[in-house]
This record gives sequence, C-alpha cells and structure tokens, in this order.
Amino acid sequence: MSRSPSVRGRVAAGLLPVLPVRDTVHFPGLVNTLHVVRDRSLKAVKVSLSGDRRLVVLSQRDMALEEPGQEDLHAIGIVSEPLQALPLPDGSQRVALRGLRRVRVKRMEEEAGIFWAEIEDLSEGVADSLEAEALRRAAVETFTTVVQLNKKMPPEAIQSVIHTEDAGALADAIAHHLPISPSQKQAILENLDPFSRLEAVFRLLKKDLQILDLNSRIHQQVERELGDSQREFYLREQLKIIQTELHEREDRLGETEEYRQLIEKARMPEETHERALVELRRLDRTPVSSPEGMVLRNYLDCLVGLPWSHTTEDRLNVSDAARLLEEEHYGLEPVKSRILDFLAVRQLTGSLRGPILCFVGPPGVGKTSLGKSIAEAMGRKFVRLSLGGVRDEAEIRGHRRTYVGSMPGRIIQSIRQCGARNPVFMLDEIDKLGSDGRGDPTSALLEALDPEQNDRFSDHYLEVPFDLSAVMFIATANLIENVPSALRDRMEVIPFPSYTDDERAHIAKTFLLPRALEEHGIQPSQVAVPDASLHAIVQDHTREAGVRSLQREIGALSRKAARAIAEGHATPLFV
Repeated sequence: MSRSPSVRGRVAAGLLPVLPVRDTVHFPGLVNTLHVVRDRSLKAVKVSLSGDRRLVVLSQRDMALEEPGQEDLHAIGIVSEPLQALPLPDGSQRVALRGLRRVRVKRMEEEAGIFWAEIEDLSEGVADSLEAEALRRAAVETFTTVVQLNKKMPPEAIQSVIHTEDAGALADAIAHHLPISPSQKQAILENLDPFSRLEAVFRLLKKDLQILDLNSRIHQQVERELGDSQREFYLREQLKIIQTELHEREDRLGETEEYRQLIEKARMPEETHERALVELRRLDRTPVSSPEGMVLRNYLDCLVGLPWSHTTEDRLNVSDAARLLEEEHYGLEPVKSRILDFLAVRQLTGSLRGPILCFVGPPGVGKTSLGKSIAEAMGRKFVRLSLGGVRDEAEIRGHRRTYVGSMPGRIIQSIRQCGARNPVFMLDEIDKLGSDGRGDPTSALLEALDPEQNDRFSDHYLEVPFDLSAVMFIATANLIENVPSALRDRMEVIPFPSYTDDERAHIAKTFLLPRALEEHGIQPSQVAVPDASLHAIVQDHTREAGVRSLQREIGALSRKAARAIAEGHATPLFV
C-alpha cells in the first residue's frame, strides 16, 4: 500500500496508529483475536501492516459508544503487533494481535480518519520475594480449580499460566482469562506494581471460586429436589438420545466394516494397506456430520477403487498383431513394421522396459487409432489422456488433501477408471504441454515415464506410491520440436508420413465409407459409389495430410443419401 506524505511523516515522527477496542482489554505477552468492523479501526490495522507492524490498543471508557473520540479512550494501553489479518466477505477483518508492552499516551491527534498517538513506555517493578512466590503458587492453584469448575473456560488456559514465573505476567495471563468486566481488567492493566497486581487478581480469583462453589451447590440442590415425574421425563429424554446415538453408531460400524472388507479385497501393498487402515480409524473417530468425514471417505474410495493388483492377461502374438494392424490400417508400412518389432521384443523378454514410443505426424494420419489397435492386439485396455493445454503440475501429480476439492492427478484417475494396472496408456498431444507459475508438468511426466522409477510413482493426493511399471505408455505429437527435450530423451520417435491421394482414396473405400453407411443406417446395396467419385472428393474437396476432412465429407454425403432413401427416391449415386 502506498502511504500519503502525512502518514509517512507521522510514522517517522514516532507516532503510532491507535486501534480503539470495546468490551475487551488487551494485556502484554498474550495473543488476542479481534473482529474489526469500524472504518477507523480497519484503517489503523492497514497502516500498521504496511509500516513497522505496531499499533496502540486502547480500550473505550464507555463500551456503548459506536464512534469514540480521543477523550473516550483510556490513556494507558499496550503496543501490539498484528500477526495476521484475514479479510471477511462483509468487508470486516479477523485480526490476530500479540501484545508487546504497556504504554501511556502523551498526546493524540487525528489525521486521515486515524487516531495517532505519541507514547511513553511504562516501567514495571520486580516481585522476587518469598511472599511473591507464595502468592504466585496460590494463584496458579486457585486458577486451576476455577478452570476445572467453569466449563466455559478452555482447559488449555491452565497451560498458559502454570509455567509463568513472573508475578506481573502471571497476573496479566489470569486476568485475560477471567470472566470479569472490562473496567476491572483496565484497572489491572494500569497497575504497574507486579505484586500488587497479582494480589488484586488473586482476590478476583477467590471471589470467582466462591461464585462457582455456590453455583455448584445450587445445581445439586435443584437436582435433589426434582420430583419423580420430572426425573422420569429427564431420564426418558436421555434414553431417546442414547438410542439415537446407538443407531448412528451401528450405521458407522457397518460403514467401517464395509471399508475394511474393500481394503482387504483390494490387495494393496503393505505400506498402502497400513495407510488405509490408519485413515479408516480416523474416519471411525470422526463425527458423521463433520466435513473431514467426507474428505476421508473420498480418500478411502480412491484407495479401494484403484487396481493395485488387477491386471489383464497379455496376448503377445506377433502374427495376430500383424494381421490386426493390416486389417484396420492401410499403408504406414514402416510404422507397422516398427510396432511389430516392438511387440516381438516384449513377447520374447516378457518385460515392458525400454523406450517409450512417440508417434509423430500431422493430425488425422491414424496415431490414436493405431494405439487402440495395439491395445486390442495385446488384449489390454486402452486409456487416452489429452495433454493439450496442461500447465499445472497438479493435473498430472494430483492436489494435496489440504486443499478443498482436492483430487488425484489425471494419470491415477485414468488408471482407476479403466480398472486395470497394465493398460495401453496414450499420452496425446504431448507437444502441447505448457508450464507457468503453478509448476512444470514435464517433471511429473518424467517420473511416470522413466522405467527406473515409475514403479513408485508419487501422486500428491494418494500420498502413497503407485506402481506404473506395468503400463505401456505411448505418446503422440504433431511436431517433435515442441516436445520438451527431457521427454524426448526417454522416447523413441516413430514418424507418421502423410497419406498420398491414392492411399486416402483406398482408406475412404475400405474403411471410412462402410463405417459411415453403417452409422447412418444405409445398406451397401442402397447406394452406388464409383471409385472416380472418391478420387474426386480426395483431390477436389480435401487438402490435408490425414483423413479427417475426408471423413467429414463422406459423412455429409451419407446424410444426403439417407435423406433420399427416406423420401423414397431411387438408389442414390455418389458422383
């Protein structure tokens, strides 16, 4: 924030912004959390955070005043340090302040809607006599009893005072927790003698203890005087609550047992199995309506849904693969030959270790469909992940569970959806990966593709390693120059050449046309398609390396033919 010259001048002159507070008094050495709403207070916090992070906290004399003036504030307060300011939707802020020391305001002025104060430090004495030590121990013991009797005071309050050796600091800490009026707390704040201050706090402690004892006796007496009908009503209401809790517990036990069975059925690695049981025990201790319970359920659903041990059986037969590739893909002889070499090595070694295949070529030449054919030839499931426009590393490696709406990375999600640990995994458009301030997804892909380390792939959401060594990764790209060099080093590039016009005409006749006719409900006998028409479509209506535009043109003609047949015309002729 840029500050005005007048603001900078006051800071340079040693003036500090003033934060007026009501219904509370702050003490040195303690952290207070305030809900700051008033415009003057919001400006004071903003100036402090942009400067030397100090401000003067002064309590109001009249707590009912909405906009106090300078004369409405006590002269003695404390210098505090804003630790954190959390903006809220309504424009207010939740501010955490740590008290530093007592001060007295010598002079106060107003500028830019902020009170500015010239201060002087207040020195405190030292109480190190035996009498002070005895008073300190008595105060700690009495405060412990008060906290145990008063259910509105947190048990952690005991720890904040039990190890405090200084009498003055002990008095401040106890006064901070005691349910006394702001005027009483202000009087304690203005008392600079540590022994006298602790004496005053001890008297307040004894008075509060007497009130708590009296309150306890009154409750006991009322409970003894409850009539039989009232006692019966009270017990019946308790019974209803107990029965409801037991029913919820039975539901929770059923859910816990169901997750336990799924965990055992998943046959996870030992490390993951132990982690799943730990999370299940946390879920069992979490209230049903707690948001954390939903986070734990989503995490357990992800763990038990992953195919930790389920694989499909490979069919590594090179002859069958050659026949399948020939039936489904025309041309591309060098490409098919290299793929058959690749599968032959896998058949002989039984291992997937080796370079990652990267199909490089223009759109529409059959890179993705060839990957599907490889999966079919091997008897594996096929997974396709498009990497175009991916810039966030978390999309590959997942989001940590500390974030709202966190989820696994896209690799783990794809493995979970396919239901097998060894699919043919196509990383499409790997040359369109990007990077920005959210991380570099290339580094995450390196771990997934490197056979030396992908047996323990780390996903931030899972927080346990997952074995990707059985996955057969295939990448595709339009331009090899755009693939990050670190990824190129781990891949074997297989170029896909453009189709000639004759090849595209043959593909149209053998593959595209029969498929288009089937999709549009047309029998082959209902249309006539001369070869010359296909060549004319290829040469005059498409200009491409692949067959995507050709497929669209044939689809358009098929729709025209379907309309002619539906209207009862004679057999259409594609010309």
